[in-house]
This record gives sequence, structure tokens and C-alpha cells, in this order.
Amino acid sequence: MSAAAPTPALKEWGAVAHALLQGRQALLLRKGGVHEKRFSVGASRFVLFPTVAHSHAESVRPEHRDLLPLGAADAAASDGEVLTVRAGAEVVAVVPVARPERVEELEDLHVWTSASVRSSRVDFRPRHQLTALVVRAVELPEPVRLVRRPEHRGCTSWLDLEVPWPPGAGRAVHGEEHLAAVEAAVRERVG
Repeated sequence: MSAAAPTPALKEWGAVAHALLQGRQALLLRKGGVHEKRFSVGASRFVLFPTVAHSHAESVRPEHRDLLPLGAADAAASDGEVLTVRAGAEVVAVVPVARPERVEELEDLHVWTSASVRSSRVDFRPRHQLTALVVRAVELPEPVRLVRRPEHRGCTSWLDLEVPWPPGAGRAVHGEEHLAAVEAAVRERVG
């Protein structure tokens, strides 16, 4: 059997991947990694590479902390460890955050605390614009287990993974009506 064609992957907390799959959020807030001049949306459809590097319990609201062990179980901290990719995302809207002073108004749309969004998304690299991505989460038809390799390291947003995800495959979490409402709320509050 030949290897799967590379699929774009966005690095994101494993807990957030589970939040997306459980319908607790349909929003990602990104500024780019330390090694990136800015965040750009590298693909309209991608899988989520689960990470735990910054997944501290105090960064997630108490009612969502049950997601932390699920995310940690999927993520691999060191080279040679196995990680599990189970979530895909399709970009519904890309909204540059023009009013970062109002980012707390998005709290009902994600699992993070307002303080963690402020410190790690708004105040981190203050000259870089925050981007809100409204995404349709898709549970992959089968979770894919991969060995973490050295090329997966680094504080960058995007990488390519050999994860099969044919168009139309998998269970979409939210319908068009919900995603349109999330997009409208993001644009009204911070766009």
C-alpha cells in the first residue's frame, strides 16, 4: 500500500481538537508561532496536529477541563512517541481581529479563559494581528496514529502529515446555521 498524500495540518491543543469534535467550539484564535512573521491560513481544509505544550489547566475554563486528559492522550510530547490525529477542520470564515480589546466577548464561543486568550493570543506579540478562524470540525472516519518525528518540532503553525482525509469523508459536527451564527457573532464583536 502506498503512503497517503500529504495533508496540511495545523498545530493546536489536543484539548481544543476534542472541544471542536464535541461541539463546544467552532472557533480558533491564531497569531502564528514564534518562528513565523505572521499567521496565514495555509489551507481551507486541514487536520489538527494535537499538541500539549501550552495546555495548562488554568488556561481552560473549569467546565471544560475534562478535555485536557483527552487531548494529552492524543498528543506526543517527544520524538518517537505516538500521537493520534482524529479531527479535521474546514475553514468557514477568516476574520482579522480588528478590535482585540473586545476579545473577552468571544468567551461563549471557545473553552479558554479570557485571561489566557488575553495573555497568549492578544498580548503575545502585540504587533501581530490576531486572526479568528470559524471552522467546521470533522471527525475523521478513523483516527490516525503517527510517530512524532523531528520535523514536527518547532513553534510553527503548519506542517504536512501523511493522513488520509478524502473530501466528504468523516462526521461534520455543526451545520451551516450554527456556523453562520458563530461567524456573525465573531464579526460583530471583534471584526
